[in-house]
Amino acid sequence: MNKTRTKQDKFRYNIISVGVYIIGIILIIQLFNLQIVNGKDYREQSNTRLSRESTLQAARGDILDQSGNKLATTKLGYILNLYKTKIDNETLNTSLAKIIEVLEQNSDTYIDDLPIKVAPFEFTISEKSQISWKKQNNIEENKTAEECFNILKDKYKINEPNLEKARKIMSLRYTIAKNGYSSTKNVELASNISEKSVAIFNERNDEFPGLTVQTTALRNYVSGSLASHILGYVGKIDENELKQNQGYLLNDRIGKTGIEYIFEPYLKGKNGNKQIDMAVDGTLTGEYTVEEAVAGNNVVLTIDANLQQVTETALKNNIQKIRSGGYGTPYSADAASAVVMNVKNGEVLSMASFPDFEPQLFVDGISKAKYDEYISEEAKSPFLNRAISSVYAPGSTFKMVTALAALETGAVKINEKVNDVGIYRYSSDYQPKCWIYKSYGGGHGYLNVTDAIKHSCNYFFYEMGNRIGIDTLSSYAKSLGLGSKTGIELLGEVEGTISSKETSKQKKETFTGGNTLQAAIGQHDNSFTLIEMAKYISIIANGGNNLDVTIIKGIMDLNGNTVPKEQINQFVKERLGINKETKEELNFKKENLNAILEGMRGVTSESGGTAYSYFKDFNIEIGGKTGSAQTGIQGKTNAWFVGFAPFDDPQIAVIVMTENGGSGSYNCEVARNIIAEYFGMNASKVTEDMTAKPGIQIQN
Repeated sequence: MNKTRTKQDKFRYNIISVGVYIIGIILIIQLFNLQIVNGKDYREQSNTRLSRESTLQAARGDILDQSGNKLATTKLGYILNLYKTKIDNETLNTSLAKIIEVLEQNSDTYIDDLPIKVAPFEFTISEKSQISWKKQNNIEENKTAEECFNILKDKYKINEPNLEKARKIMSLRYTIAKNGYSSTKNVELASNISEKSVAIFNERNDEFPGLTVQTTALRNYVSGSLASHILGYVGKIDENELKQNQGYLLNDRIGKTGIEYIFEPYLKGKNGNKQIDMAVDGTLTGEYTVEEAVAGNNVVLTIDANLQQVTETALKNNIQKIRSGGYGTPYSADAASAVVMNVKNGEVLSMASFPDFEPQLFVDGISKAKYDEYISEEAKSPFLNRAISSVYAPGSTFKMVTALAALETGAVKINEKVNDVGIYRYSSDYQPKCWIYKSYGGGHGYLNVTDAIKHSCNYFFYEMGNRIGIDTLSSYAKSLGLGSKTGIELLGEVEGTISSKETSKQKKETFTGGNTLQAAIGQHDNSFTLIEMAKYISIIANGGNNLDVTIIKGIMDLNGNTVPKEQINQFVKERLGINKETKEELNFKKENLNAILEGMRGVTSESGGTAYSYFKDFNIEIGGKTGSAQTGIQGKTNAWFVGFAPFDDPQIAVIVMTENGGSGSYNCEVARNIIAEYFGMNASKVTEDMTAKPGIQIQN
């Protein structure tokens, strides 16, 4: 029994032993196959398994005019990124020098934020900024520019003897140190590089450890400075913006101003992902898409690109004409602005502010020299959107408010005439002269409200102000949209001021009867934005119908799906932090409005009208009003023209204002050019964009 078991155990043992030997032989053969037969192939595969995940940037949505013409779009571009690899400082510096050489030979720029110049050594930042910069870089506060340069040169182990070349290498090392990078996180060295540079980097990839070229969609402003204050611009995201916005990366571009800023969440799109395979020495071995990027939504404006161009050009040309004395007396006109509005629905058809700027310069980072030029005193604040962010005394263009208040309250009848004797003597503290008295030594004589508007008679409106009082006058001004933000979908709109007892209290002054007289002709504390003035003139022209001002036609995705207008309005309210008031119904008497409109027609169409000489041969009859508003600075008078067209069936309101422009009539040529463009009188200049997409039709 025991012998039988012993034989069975030995047999089992032998079977197990044979199995172990067979398995061992198989493993040895497999190991031989891995290390000897296919060792080279597997080692190469192993070297490519260092994978990095890279972001595929989504194309930013387009900004279009009402006809689908592109104002801001995207174009194919290339960004140069660097990953950290296992190379020493000397190899890294050599590689960076080669990268700079390739970029420079193809006229490409790279990121250079190093605030030190050489030959001679000096800082490019203020003394206050130097203190902060030295602290951030662990450098003693008393160190000179040359000493700081040498400290960084030693820190980065740069052995290049030529100072200029050493500084170039240092600038990229500084960018790397400032933004940080790793084997899985890249740092951007250059953006929007040329295809020539891309080809060289791809062909000589082994010379540039860790270097990758990322294809991206770069912002492109199609028509230079056109509508720059409306569009705004995009720029590199800063640290504060990065903290406040989820889903952004360090090198992303973000809307900074204008429509680009307000509608950033719609325009941005959704980024995708790409995997990059790289050898341990930093050589690129392969890449593939993990998740596709989704482009942002398109924002369609109410702006007409052709009309916008004509408006901007007319403003610039008019400034030059005023300065050169083309209208007679020269004035040192500094700046100008204009707004064209659809009187029926409040859509802004063009909005121009001069001087302007080039949004494209900010996409890759504006140069310090150009930025300093923009912010210099001589530049006259080109970033300021004067149409919504500046307020001006309206002067005589306010007289329709006074007329309406007097007519509606019964303080004056439509055909009642007031005798202008030249000097208004019915206020104890202020006895002003009508403008005609200053020129001719007498008054206008007997005028009704229509003729008073036509001749811009100050005496008549002093009398109206005296009859109705400041409280009534300010109340009607408010009902016409003055003194309140319009809620236009742009950052930076300010609120105008209606002259009142309250404004005097705020200035710790006593409101007098003389102040009422000044307010009645658009002076004293009255000051409004052009967009408020456009709303006011639109209400007068459309028969007293209130309206909501807008510059947004709609928002749509790539599939043509539109965002509901209510959703856009709610988004804008939250974005701007405003609570847009519900528009109130206005019930002005038709006959009163007609009397005022007839006066505005007389301004442009009848002899004696203050703008008659500029519109007497114009093919379209319009209503208008000129104004010359004192600024409080000796010899400085702002010039206004407000009007609407055509007279019989008003469609558009046109507001033009020139700072230090002298006479309001000097703006009439600008208004003529705008109206002519809108009604097709410049048809020979119109070109059709065959690539334009249909605009969005939104019910208001």
